[in-house]
Amino acid sequence: MSVNPELLDTVFEPTEPYVVGREKVREFSSAVFATAPIHHDVDAAIAGGYSDVVAPPTFPIVIQEKTLHQLLSHPGAGIDFSRVVHGDQKFDYQRPLVAGDEVVATIRVTKIQSLGGHTMVTSESTITTTAGEPVVVATSTLVIRGEES
Repeated sequence: MSVNPELLDTVFEPTEPYVVGREKVREFSSAVFATAPIHHDVDAAIAGGYSDVVAPPTFPIVIQEKTLHQLLSHPGAGIDFSRVVHGDQKFDYQRPLVAGDEVVATIRVTKIQSLGGHTMVTSESTITTTAGEPVVVATSTLVIRGEES
């Protein structure tokens, strides 16, 4: 296994605060074809009970990317990024992200396993407001392809 097994249960430092921007939500929504008015129109979001436009369900990947960068660039990880393939992704929400939220994310490596010459690394990025309110946990599995025979 090329990935350092000592990464298991490693928790990295929280990311710098990220402010969810209204235009970023609108741009992301357009890119993923999230056409519901709450993703684009402030009045529609407010009518739906939100304080501002609502990020689509996959938006936390923007924030999680910062935590995955910590993992992938860790000098002792043993992960060759040129061999990484994204294997799985899921989001477990406490509440939606909305424009104006200021959040931080903390990543923890939850599983490392070898399978068929490849290594799978699963991690959870816990995203909270800067005040500590839970928002979403983004779980990602990366597959690090084994060496070619």
